[in-house]
Amino acid sequence: MQFCALSTVKQRITLGAPLPFNVRDADRTLLLARGQVIDSEVQMLALLERGALVDVEELTRGLAELPEAPVETLPALWDRCLDRLGSVLRASVHVDFMAALDDASRPVRSLIERDPDLAIFQVVRQDAHARSQYGVVHSLHTAIASQLAAQRLGWDAARRHTLVNAALTMNLSMLELQGRLAAQLTPPTPAQREEIRAHPLRSVEILQGAGVDDAQWLQAVAHHHEAPSGAGYPQGVSDAGEMASLLRRADIYTAKLSPRASRDALAANQAARDMFVHDQRHPMTAALVKEFGVYPPGCCVMLASGETGLVVKRGETANTPIVASLTNRHGEPMLEPLRRNTASPEHAIVKVVSESHLRVRVSVEQLARMGSTRPLDGMP
Repeated sequence: MQFCALSTVKQRITLGAPLPFNVRDADRTLLLARGQVIDSEVQMLALLERGALVDVEELTRGLAELPEAPVETLPALWDRCLDRLGSVLRASVHVDFMAALDDASRPVRSLIERDPDLAIFQVVRQDAHARSQYGVVHSLHTAIASQLAAQRLGWDAARRHTLVNAALTMNLSMLELQGRLAAQLTPPTPAQREEIRAHPLRSVEILQGAGVDDAQWLQAVAHHHEAPSGAGYPQGVSDAGEMASLLRRADIYTAKLSPRASRDALAANQAARDMFVHDQRHPMTAALVKEFGVYPPGCCVMLASGETGLVVKRGETANTPIVASLTNRHGEPMLEPLRRNTASPEHAIVKVVSESHLRVRVSVEQLARMGSTRPLDGMP
């Protein structure tokens, strides 16, 4: 058996919650069995100081089983990924930052590959509490969009891996500021603007201090706000490189889909239209919009039938997704959600609507099942 130090995977542990793996002493004897609880920081520190270990096979077992995991368990896995990622990114000084980040990002990449529609759903339909941790949430959403667009563009796995790492760490130096700005009703102050302008190079400094020496990763973070016109920041370069260019577009697109205290999220179809208008014919923008579709999963829509529901799966074309209808044409909640193929004229999408139109709530787990199930009538 191979073992790694508990310190490299401590971000997987939530105090007061059941352990996801066994914890062993330095001599390999069992200290805490999977399912037992670490109650306090003091107990955690004591384990770290005595050199506690974890079996590497236990850490990888969950990823190996992920392709076969029941679809209704995937939303909870996304929540765990967000929590784990947040604990890693907020630790700006982390003795094992690179190992911890890889440990946090691998399940993210695997979940995107397992169910791209549910990954997009995470970006489009955001919980109200997401504003308080906007910095981490937005980094995750940019990573999702970046990986999907890079796959469509034909980038190889190693390059996509680096891109996701860059997306997750591009705002490392201003995570807390992003949360404050998302909740702030007034424009950024001069001091905040200065911090915003400095954050790409400051994030690079943090990464280098943590041992990151991948030139592509660092360049993408340094240049993700640079523009071809030279009007970007912080250095005003016109040739930022492909990775930074894709990262910038994914950053802009997912920000449009995110609500803030000062404004609502832009409707998904309007966000796609804006991207095309301001970046006509660019293959990276085309890849992003085609991958998400005009009506991406998580989008609330009204159908020609008068029904209203949530998009749960992309369809054969960008504007014909699969929808879970939740209310009938009178606005009354349905007893059970109905799966509609919007390629059919009677269920064609009429418009995007606010989720306030819905007077019923369905669990994300049920929506995930509806997005993956192939019905008997041959609907995709």
